[in-house]
Amino acid sequence: MPGKNISFDTVREIGLTLPGVEESTAYGFPALKVHGQLLACLPANRSAEPGSIVVRVDFDDRAELLAAAPDIYYITDHYAGYNAILVRLSQVTTEVLRDLLGMAYKFVTAGATPLRRKRSASLRRW
Repeated sequence: MPGKNISFDTVREIGLTLPGVEESTAYGFPALKVHGQLLACLPANRSAEPGSIVVRVDFDDRAELLAAAPDIYYITDHYAGYNAILVRLSQVTTEVLRDLLGMAYKFVTAGATPLRRKRSASLRRW
């Protein structure tokens, strides 16, 4: 049964099994970081649904996750430009969460840039 008892505590337990992952904060909210880079956190922006987390993934993986399971994964306008995805904990299983955090870990440790908004060509200043 998906996510009945899954909370950020579950995310923390799974995340801390990965090498180098530490508890931290992001914008005053509980977070997990690896080598100082954000891995997952509670969303700071109010556009996220209650009971969600933010997990770092590259944009291609995010597109695949959104297409495969829109009941679990989503983004809001605020997060659209960031290399991250929102996850409804009530809809995810611990196995899926473990795989997702593993994906995020590989992304971050492979040299992902810090969590930041992609600048569109129209926003660049010459």
